[in-house]
Amino acid sequence: MTVQLNPYLNFSGTAREAMEFYQRVFGGELALTTFREYGTEDPALADQIMHGMLRTADGAVLMGSDMPPGMEIRRGNANTICLSGDDADKLRGWWEQLSAGGVVQEPLEKQMWGDEYGQCEDRFGTPWMFDIGQPSS
Repeated sequence: MTVQLNPYLNFSGTAREAMEFYQRVFGGELALTTFREYGTEDPALADQIMHGMLRTADGAVLMGSDMPPGMEIRRGNANTICLSGDDADKLRGWWEQLSAGGVVQEPLEKQMWGDEYGQCEDRFGTPWMFDIGQPSS
C-alpha cells in the first residue's frame, strides 16, 4: 500500500456503538482503542474510543472516534477525510497543498506511535487528517 483514502467519523460518546453497528452491517475486522489505553485517567473519557478501525474483507476501511472534552460535534467536523500510507513524499505534498491557505490544527510531525500525523482544514472548510507510516520492508 502506498496511499489509502479513509472516511473518518467523529462521535459524541457513541463511537463504540456506531463502529460495532457498522461491523454488523459490513462485516470485517474491528479494532477499537480507548483513551485509557493511551494513558487518560479521566473516568468520563477513559472508556470512550480514541481510535476505531473497521477493515472489511474486500478492502474497505472505515474509521471513527469519540470527540474529546472541549471539542463538540458541529456541522462540518462530524466527518474528516483521512489520508494515510507510507508514500511520505506524495502525502507530504498533498499536506502542503491542502493546508496552504487553510488552518493547521495539528502540524504534520512524528507522534508517540511512530507515524507522522497532522490535521488541517483546507481553504474550503474540508477537514483532513494525515498519517504517514513507515514503509514496509
